[in-house]
Amino acid sequence: MTENKPPEPWLRGTLTDVLPVQRAVLHALELANEDLDRWCAGLTDEELNSRPASIVSVACHLRHISRSIDRLLTYAEGRQLSSEQAAALKSELDSQATRSELFAELADALERAATRIRAFAPNQIDEPRTVGVKKLPTTVAGLLVHVADHTQRHIGQAVTTSKLILAQRVADSL
Repeated sequence: MTENKPPEPWLRGTLTDVLPVQRAVLHALELANEDLDRWCAGLTDEELNSRPASIVSVACHLRHISRSIDRLLTYAEGRQLSSEQAAALKSELDSQATRSELFAELADALERAATRIRAFAPNQIDEPRTVGVKKLPTTVAGLLVHVADHTQRHIGQAVTTSKLILAQRVADSL
C-alpha cells in the first residue's frame, strides 16, 4: 500500500512571490524539516544522541544543520563569522542534547533562515562573496544553493541514522 502524502514542497506551487533561487532554497529547507518530522518523530533523547555502528548521531547532524545555515547566510550577507558562531561550530560534536533542545534550535534556525533568504534583492544574487578565513570566492547564489544542498546532505545522513536506530529497535524487540 502506498502512503498518501502530499508532493514535495517544490511541486506544491507555493512561494510564488519569491524569486526562483530563493524559492528553491526555501523549498529544500521545507523538505528537510518534513523529512526530519517523518523519520525522527519517535526517537528518544538517547536514540537521537546514539551512534549506531559508530556513525555520527542524529543530534550532531541536527546541530550542524542549524548552525551551518546561519554561517552560510552570514557569508551570503557579506559578513564574517562572529566569535559566537565560531564557538558554536566547535561545540557541534558535543553530546547529549535533548530532543526539545535540538528541535527548538532547528525550528529557530529555519525560521530565521527563511527571513534572511527572502531579504536578498534580485540584483544581489550574482554579487561576489567570500567564505572562511581563506576568503574563498563564491557568490550570493552559490551560498544560497549551498544552504540547500548542504542541508539536504545532512538530512539524508540523519534519516539514514534514524532508520538504523529504528531497525535496531525492532531487532531488539524480537
